[in-house]
This record gives sequence, structure tokens and C-alpha cells, in this order.
Amino acid sequence: MTQRKVLMVCMGNICRSPTAEGVLRHKLREAGVAALVVVDSAGTHGYHTGEPPDERAVRHARQRGYDLSALRARQITAADFERFDLLLAMDWDNLAELKELCPVEHRGKLRRLTEYAQRFDNPVVPDPYYGSAAAFEQVLDLVEDACAGLIAELATDGSERQG
Repeated sequence: MTQRKVLMVCMGNICRSPTAEGVLRHKLREAGVAALVVVDSAGTHGYHTGEPPDERAVRHARQRGYDLSALRARQITAADFERFDLLLAMDWDNLAELKELCPVEHRGKLRRLTEYAQRFDNPVVPDPYYGSAAAFEQVLDLVEDACAGLIAELATDGSERQG
């Protein structure tokens, strides 16, 4: 596997994308390939720049063994489109926002995280911000599934999926 750079993207970078970043980092360490994948997260909007993830996301992730405490929200930048190999949106709205911001030559790097799901058939990772504890658990279920599929694809160097 050659080194890849993956950016997880949601709206505010305090619930879904930091959860996806933390889960993917953890799973990469478990697989012994953490040095081969750079993982980060960002938001399409700068509402929460510099803030830690939502305390509910941190708590639910911690219950499953993921540590999000060191992460801080940031807004996507123009340089991210060049720097990262994959920019994975959590839903259709954020994918559309990425497409508007992304230079044409990098649009093949844009996908939804759920495209890598193996068990669940959800087209998006829904925003849990206004939801219950169950919404945060659903995010974790979907993210864990998609991250496992992403790692499997990265292990094949992504040669099966072309932008």
C-alpha cells in the first residue's frame, strides 16, 4: 500500500467528520498500517473553528474505544483539494458544497464515505447534532462499517474504484 491522504468532511467538523477521523485512525493502527494513511477532518463551514468535537460525539466514541479529545474543528481550505487523495463527505449536501469549491482537476477525489460501506445501505451518514443518543450510535455504526470498507480498498491501492 502506498501512502494515501484521506480527509473526512461534514458541515461543522464537530460530530460526523471528527468521529470518522478518530475511527479511521484507530482502525488503521489496529491493522498495523497507520503510517501509510494520513487522516484529517474538516468542515465545509467554519462555524466551530478551533473547537473540540461535540461532547456527545466524544462520549459515544469513547464508549467504543475511540479518542476524539485532541481533535479541533477546522474549515476546508483550497489547499486540501490538492493535498488529499480522497475527500469523503458525510452527506449529499456536503458533497455538493465540496464540488462547488473543488477545482475541476481534483473532482475525482470527492466521494461519500458511505460508498465504502459493507454492511449498511445508507447513502449518507446523517447529522446527529439535533438527535438523540441513538443518532450518535448510528453515526458510529455507519462510520465503523465504511471505514472498514475503506481500509480494505486502500489495501488494494484503490485500483478497483476510479474517480
